[in-house]
Amino acid sequence: MKTIRYFLLMGALLLSAVSCINARKPIRGVIITGQNNHNWPVSHQALKMTLESSGLFSLDIAVSPKQGADMKDFAVDFSKYKLVVLDYNGDNWSADMNAAFMDFVRGGGGVVVYHAADNAFTDWREYNEMIALGGWGGRNEASGPYFYWKDGALQADNSPGNGGSHGNRHEFVLNCRADSHPITKGLPARWKHASDELYDRMRGPGGIKDLLYTAYSSPEQRGSGREEPLIFTLKHGKGRVFHIMLGHCGESLTDNPAMQCAGFQTLLLRGAEWCATGKVKQPVPKDFPTEDKVSLRPNYRPTR
Repeated sequence: MKTIRYFLLMGALLLSAVSCINARKPIRGVIITGQNNHNWPVSHQALKMTLESSGLFSLDIAVSPKQGADMKDFAVDFSKYKLVVLDYNGDNWSADMNAAFMDFVRGGGGVVVYHAADNAFTDWREYNEMIALGGWGGRNEASGPYFYWKDGALQADNSPGNGGSHGNRHEFVLNCRADSHPITKGLPARWKHASDELYDRMRGPGGIKDLLYTAYSSPEQRGSGREEPLIFTLKHGKGRVFHIMLGHCGESLTDNPAMQCAGFQTLLLRGAEWCATGKVKQPVPKDFPTEDKVSLRPNYRPTR
């Protein structure tokens, strides 16, 4: 009997160990980068460090050819991943790459649209439907309305004009518009973000599912004078999309306040987990910014 109990105990311990390993198995994803009007050699490193330091993710890097080079052989095997992080604003991908990416999203893949990735692919209709709002790249009234927050709801403005602008880089307060969403649950209703570009006058087809945060684009900072939608989710087919306009990259990993902001990193982590799994199991970090005070993580690591 002792021998039987011993083997039963060892079997239970082994199953428990396997279960723990499986529970900790990182979510596999890929960051697509390589062309951008922003500092992509630094931004993709900051994204990878932030996401992987949480222990939740394991990320590959797909670097495109240089601008103007042949894109036909640039391909990603999306079947290996549950998450795609877009740090890309450059030349059009090949038709095969476009189709493979959209198959991934429609089939249930998760996508994080980071900062200037919403400047990309002006003429790609389905991409613009997937991101809801974009800027620059020749976007205008043909791309869709301007969207802004007023009187407790998103408003559409069909006025003609270019899409996409921002004023001076500065600290600004984010205002929560969906406090029960898994990404925002438990986070402050208002928090101060580190110095960053505040995108405004963005336009597109819309289709935002959950507007999470807005911020006031102050005319004193050369802004629009409107409350601008900056962080939101979408559904595209079976896929979940998290669009975060924050995070203008600095000159280096050490001079990079917008991406070192604990608020940005927390939203990136929670948004990526939600994209990949539909849930958020991360606790609210102790160092999350307050309404009056910015909080930085110079080493891109969450507070334990």
